[in-house]
Amino acid sequence: MSKTVDQFVDAIIDSGTYQPLDRIYVTNKVLGFVGDAQAVDAKSDDLLDVLDALLETAVQNGKIEDSQTDKDILEAQLTDLMTPTPANINAKFWNKYNNSPEEATDYFYDLSRKNDYIKTRAIAKNIVFDAPTDFGDLEITINLSKPEKDPKAIAAARNQKTNTYPLSQLAIENEGYLGRLGYPARSNHRVIRMTLGGEPWGFQYSPYAYFSEHAIFLLAAHRPMAITQRTFTNLLEIVHTFPHYFVGSNADLPIVGGSMLAQDHYQGGRHQFPMMKAPVAREITLPGFDDVDAGIVKWPMSTIRLTGDTPDSLINAANLIAESWKQYSDETVDVRAFTDGKRHHTVTPIAYRKGDQFVLDIVLRDNQTSDQYPDGIFHPHQDVQHIKKENIGLIEVMGRAILPARLKTEMQEVKKYVLDQPNEMKDYHKAWADDLKATNDFTADNADQIIDQAIGKVFARVLQDAGVFKQTADGEAAFDRFIAQL
Repeated sequence: MSKTVDQFVDAIIDSGTYQPLDRIYVTNKVLGFVGDAQAVDAKSDDLLDVLDALLETAVQNGKIEDSQTDKDILEAQLTDLMTPTPANINAKFWNKYNNSPEEATDYFYDLSRKNDYIKTRAIAKNIVFDAPTDFGDLEITINLSKPEKDPKAIAAARNQKTNTYPLSQLAIENEGYLGRLGYPARSNHRVIRMTLGGEPWGFQYSPYAYFSEHAIFLLAAHRPMAITQRTFTNLLEIVHTFPHYFVGSNADLPIVGGSMLAQDHYQGGRHQFPMMKAPVAREITLPGFDDVDAGIVKWPMSTIRLTGDTPDSLINAANLIAESWKQYSDETVDVRAFTDGKRHHTVTPIAYRKGDQFVLDIVLRDNQTSDQYPDGIFHPHQDVQHIKKENIGLIEVMGRAILPARLKTEMQEVKKYVLDQPNEMKDYHKAWADDLKATNDFTADNADQIIDQAIGKVFARVLQDAGVFKQTADGEAAFDRFIAQL
């Protein structure tokens, strides 16, 4: 038997999903996937290199086509052999939870990395740096981890019949799903089952994590996202269950919401975002909530922070703010709850713990458009869209930019431009690059750092654009009027 197959079978047995007595059986399972001709040698003993060699073996033996889709599906099938069944994982998770919540999540996170469900190699390609701004250090990431679309999948899509199973990539039915052209392989995917607000929910990790232990909590039933009192209840229940995690919800309206509005879900994880570190700029009083400390956060997006040790009071205070905001208008600052009967207001809520206390940050959102701002009045304006054009979702609200992969190469061309070298810089960067040249003395040694910090300042502007009450005298007065009417 080839060394590559032996190495992978060793890893399967070591994982504990099968016993040493199962070795022949497991070997034949692997050979059934990759073929029983001589296997390609792995370039190292690292499990991912062994997997790569097995995928090349399967191509060489005619078991799969040399396409990204076929390789992804086969890799998930192979690593499924080293992944316990959903029932076994859930039993072990909740047994470990009885010792500590951290022990349970450590187990599930480690397993999700080891079986390559979390794409650690791809995530490592992301560019990440901090950028100082007036609102503290913002976190900038250029997202290079998500794979490019398979050309065969793109070509096949025009002729493919509509497949509505699973209903979305956040449906609980993805657990163990084989995958297909244009839809990810999920044979090695597992979901922890839990109950929130009396309903069945699932807890999983994101395959292309944007931060440490990037978790997704998804409703088992298929229901569109909606920010209601139930949302605040669920978020606080999650941070009660997992006190070392934060959790938040994208807004439930287009433009200000996330990309998956059709499935109710939240995102969380083990990360302290810049917004969570931001101080309260000024305290406010919410009548009837003497046990809740409230304040306006020093943050570019309009955020009210609620802190207390009584979850029910926080839930009711958050609901008061959210429901009032849905109906609130102030024409003097372009804030309108409705136009032509269409609702424009919602919130992005985030929950976390500070010691024994619970915290709810409520970010006010408005998705109006206008002739001047067709993409959104409270959305990145045209002059910053050369860096960031997409929706400002939950993660970015909290101060972590998810910037497009195109910027990796485009910023190298900007660097050449500011250094007066031959370049192919995109025209849409020219005004920004000219301003940088006029205000900085560029050298080969400092150009990268100056450009990185300038990107951070653009992201701060992006967040200011998305803020409904601006950091001006008029904006602060308008925010105070909203608070007063509460």
